[in-house]
Amino acid sequence: MSILNFLKSQAWEIVQWEENDSRDTLSIRWPDEDREIKRGAQLIVRESQAVQFVYLGQFGETFGPGKHELITDNLPILCRLKGWKYGFESPFKADVYYVVTRLFSGNKWGTSNPIMMRDQDFGIVRVRAFGTFDFRIVDPKVFLKEVAGTDHHFRLDEFHDTMRSRIVSVFTDAVASAQIPVLDLATRYTEVGDAILPLINPQTITKYGIEITSFILENASVPPEVEAAIDKRSSMSAVGNLNDYVKFQMAQGLEKGEGGTGSAAAQLGIGLAMAQQLAHQFQQPAGGSPPTLGQPSPASPAGGVAAQAAASTGLPKLLSPAEVAQHLGVTEADVLASLEAGDLKGKKIGSSWRIGQGALEEFLRH
Repeated sequence: MSILNFLKSQAWEIVQWEENDSRDTLSIRWPDEDREIKRGAQLIVRESQAVQFVYLGQFGETFGPGKHELITDNLPILCRLKGWKYGFESPFKADVYYVVTRLFSGNKWGTSNPIMMRDQDFGIVRVRAFGTFDFRIVDPKVFLKEVAGTDHHFRLDEFHDTMRSRIVSVFTDAVASAQIPVLDLATRYTEVGDAILPLINPQTITKYGIEITSFILENASVPPEVEAAIDKRSSMSAVGNLNDYVKFQMAQGLEKGEGGTGSAAAQLGIGLAMAQQLAHQFQQPAGGSPPTLGQPSPASPAGGVAAQAAASTGLPKLLSPAEVAQHLGVTEADVLASLEAGDLKGKKIGSSWRIGQGALEEFLRH
């Protein structure tokens, strides 16, 4: 056998990779065993594969699934890189990378340290988050250049080590761009993942050649003080209408029979009047004038609720601030503040206040 025939017999006539190594392979450099590729050789690319030719660190042709004949017409970039002005006739050498383009699902991501977020409700907040994502390689050139590099066998665990911090960075940028409130981030995981997915992909495709097909936020935690603020806000929403809440509380007291029938009735009357007063104050515009004295409320029967309460509890005609506070269930300081503001009418004798029964009725009606 001549030397020329021997060399031709050593050249590859079929280039293929059957992906038998493992299911966690992302890219692999085809093992050419230091042999050349024959002109007209058959390149086999299976489904969920792509092939990238590299010559002296420069990218050549990229081939998708199918059977390809390696001739001059199919390798214009490689011909230019190797200086084949009129095509090529002899065997050649080049690095052939097989890139797996199937979907890789269930990949975990998470913040190793809290990320800082600016929130319109809570200001600057430290947030920890983690979840899973699915991805596929859509640009073999960018992926090999920016992620896999010259690794002859790039696996999924190496991808996680390389991309973990990059995915968190992309997530942080996307949340900031979307201006998602911390309250939503910590409670509406599915919606957050769907909302930031369109913001993540432009970055991952351009920077790393991968497309994120699903991005799931499984948990987002905030510092304890922010959690307490969220709980308080939830409690305020649960209370709802203040008037209805007071009625409910008083009804609960009646059901339990606390303090006897007469006392419970008096408490209910005073409580309802207080709720009406608070609701009226919330509805009154800033700077508005106080209610006119001497006009009974249309919704109240003659004599008012306070009169019924006074009859059942034996209130004297003139009360001290301490007595008013005791019957209303508030502090004496609150009563004095109402007297000083003029909301509750009373007479000041020396350093002491006295409140008439009529003034208290008028206060409770409004």
